[in-house]
Amino acid sequence: MRATQAALLGSVVLCLLLVAGQSALEAAKLTIELGDSPGVSFVGAFNRWDQDGNLRKPVNKDAKIDAPEADATAVKAGRNRWVFEKLAPGKYDLVIMAASRLRVEGWHYAPVLEFDPFFPPDASTDEKTRSFVSDHIRKSRHYENKVLPLYMGGDKKVVRVLVMLIRDKTTSYEGIRAGAATMRHEIWQYTWNYGGWVKEKRTRVLDRTMLHRDELRQWTWVWDPKLGGIEVKSLPLVIRYKLPKLSGPDRPKGLYPY
Repeated sequence: MRATQAALLGSVVLCLLLVAGQSALEAAKLTIELGDSPGVSFVGAFNRWDQDGNLRKPVNKDAKIDAPEADATAVKAGRNRWVFEKLAPGKYDLVIMAASRLRVEGWHYAPVLEFDPFFPPDASTDEKTRSFVSDHIRKSRHYENKVLPLYMGGDKKVVRVLVMLIRDKTTSYEGIRAGAATMRHEIWQYTWNYGGWVKEKRTRVLDRTMLHRDELRQWTWVWDPKLGGIEVKSLPLVIRYKLPKLSGPDRPKGLYPY
């Protein structure tokens, strides 16, 4: 009996060592070089979606805009050089926090319906489709008083939209949290159906935050496709990026102080 137990224990230990060794082999180093980007205080990575496009963990409704709940956090290793030592293979979206209430984040378009493909963050669509979708969102009724399509892309059958939704008017929370504002980002889908684009009721929620409206209006939270859908495999990877200019026609889309 003791010999059997010892053999069983040995097998368990061997399996654990093999799994640990395999995990170590699969983990990769990701380095983010930010050049002369000023005031960076945090670099994180989200591994949001599983292979079916479902969130790996529920969205925290109490999340803080200044404290991204990233799945991995980089360590600063020199002037504006940030390193994730061991990342499991997958597609990651990066988030960067910098001075003056600046948050810059990446994304990629997860499927909204089953069996649909992922789209990369730089997916595009034609101007006619873009105009129709933007106009449809603008004319539709929403609970939020600010609903803005930031980016959209897809193919001839499906278009997905990264949407920012803000409610900073008086709400039912007012008696509990005076001045409360809510904000979230979602992925919406329009499907080509019988010769026209139809919005799907289902959406994918990326985040939710609640804070005082006066504080919200001081933040800059923008989205950059260069930081989204970064595929990490088994080999070291280096990403070179510079914080974007926040003025001019090419500035990234998102929340700006107002």
